[in-house]
Amino acid sequence: MSQWTGFSGNALKIIAAVSMLLDHIGVVLFPRVVMLRVLGRLALPIFAFMIAEGCRYTKKRLRYFLMVFGLGALCQIIYYVYDRDLYMCILVTFSLSILVIYPLQNLKGAQTAAGRAIWAIVTALAVVGVWLLNRWLVIDYGFWGCMMPVLAALFQGRGKAAAGAWDRKGVHVLMLGIGVLLVSMDRGGVQIFSLAALPLLMAYSGQRGKWKMKYFFYVFYPVHLAVLQGVAMFFG
Repeated sequence: MSQWTGFSGNALKIIAAVSMLLDHIGVVLFPRVVMLRVLGRLALPIFAFMIAEGCRYTKKRLRYFLMVFGLGALCQIIYYVYDRDLYMCILVTFSLSILVIYPLQNLKGAQTAAGRAIWAIVTALAVVGVWLLNRWLVIDYGFWGCMMPVLAALFQGRGKAAAGAWDRKGVHVLMLGIGVLLVSMDRGGVQIFSLAALPLLMAYSGQRGKWKMKYFFYVFYPVHLAVLQGVAMFFG
């Protein structure tokens, strides 16, 4: 019998997807059942951590960004047509996270002082840009929600060969935990229960998992929301 080495990325994403489903069932169908919202707090930290991991390991950074942003833009169009809602969904939040993580990675990989200076400025401008967008638009989980994956990626190296005192899972989870606390202070309510996701992330094996489920998780978000809205409309 093989020894358990921890949760794969797929396993953690499945936990997050189930948590998100319960959360949205609470929002759409049973708004008075607070426990559904509590159980739903696992989703954001896990998906935020996996966004940081995706940025770390992807070899096609533009495609990765366009996948997240494109699906987010499609969802926003549907939301607007459906009920004229301009509230920016979590995929838009994570798209902004990626736009900060990429120059941050370039900053850490810069080989010259000039290169580091340039990418430090670009990274700072990206952070300021995200902050300004959160002043102009209503974005899911706000500025600190956008920064959660960035904090998780702050001390990450790039790719499987990266190593170093700061390039350790515990440090990444700790930094994500700081983001969770900041979001909790900003949003209040049951958001503090998001901290329950940190032990699960500490058990992350660093492996993707045997099954290729990447596109399932991209599709799951809009499909489950559409189904829940359909159920809500059917039952009035």
